[in-house]
Amino acid sequence: MSKMKTKGIVISQNKITPVIYDMWICTEIAKDAKAGQFVGIYPKDSATLLPRPISICEVSKDKEAIRLVYRVSGSGTAEFAAYQQGDFIFLLGVLGNGFPAFEAKTNRVFLIGGGIGIPPLLELAKVIKEKAAPSSIDIFLGYRDNALFLADELAAYGKIHIATEDGSSGSKGNVINAIEESGLTPGVVMACGPLPMLRSVKAYAAGLNIKAYLSLEEHMACGIGACLGCVCRTTEKDHHSHVQNARICTEGPVFDAEYVEI
Repeated sequence: MSKMKTKGIVISQNKITPVIYDMWICTEIAKDAKAGQFVGIYPKDSATLLPRPISICEVSKDKEAIRLVYRVSGSGTAEFAAYQQGDFIFLLGVLGNGFPAFEAKTNRVFLIGGGIGIPPLLELAKVIKEKAAPSSIDIFLGYRDNALFLADELAAYGKIHIATEDGSSGSKGNVINAIEESGLTPGVVMACGPLPMLRSVKAYAAGLNIKAYLSLEEHMACGIGACLGCVCRTTEKDHHSHVQNARICTEGPVFDAEYVEI
C-alpha cells in the first residue's frame, strides 16, 4: 500500500493518565497496518503542513480501525486530545517498517518497552502469541511512576515485569534492572523506547549473542523519507546513497540492533 493522506473517524477517546490518551480511529489504513508501524496525524491548523508521527498501538480484528495511545507533549498532540467520538481526523499512512514478528519462533521472547514506547508492544504481543506461538513471552515495562498504562492489557499475552524509576511498583530502576532480577534468558528481544534504554538493550543482547530488534524513537518531519531529518548511523553502507545512514521513518523505525549505531 502506498503512503496516502486519508480521512478517518474517531470512534472513541479516553484519558488514561494525566498526560496519556487512548484513541480508536476508523480508517482504511488499518487493513495494511502492522505491529511497529506508525501514522502521521494532521493538525487542523492549515498553517501546519507536517503531520505528527504516532505509533500504532493496536489494530482491530476486522482490520477497520487502529488504536493510538499517545502522550500530550505539544500543541499538536494537545489538539488531538480534544477529539471526540464522530470527529473527522486526517492521517498519513501507513508508515515505516514494523517488527519481524514471525521471526520470533523461539522458546522465550522478551518484549521490552519504556514510557511511550510501550503502546506498540500490544499489537506485537498479540501477533507473536497468535502466529509465532513461543513457549514464553516475557514483557518488561519501564515507567517513571506507578501510572502503569497498558500493563493489564499486555498481561493477556505474556508475563509482565515492571520497573519504575521511583520504585513505586516492581523493580526500582529501569527495564535492565527488572531483567536482571527475573533471572530469565531470552532467545530474541524486541524493544521500543527512549534511546538510553535501547542502548542498554542492544548491549544486553550483544552480551548474550542473540537477535534484538529495536524501534527507534526520533523527531520526524515529513515521515516519508524526503527531508532526511531523522537519520541514524548504520554499520553498513546504504546501497543507494553509499553512506552509513538510514532514515528512521522509512528504513525503520524498527532495525536489527546489529545494523544501527546508537
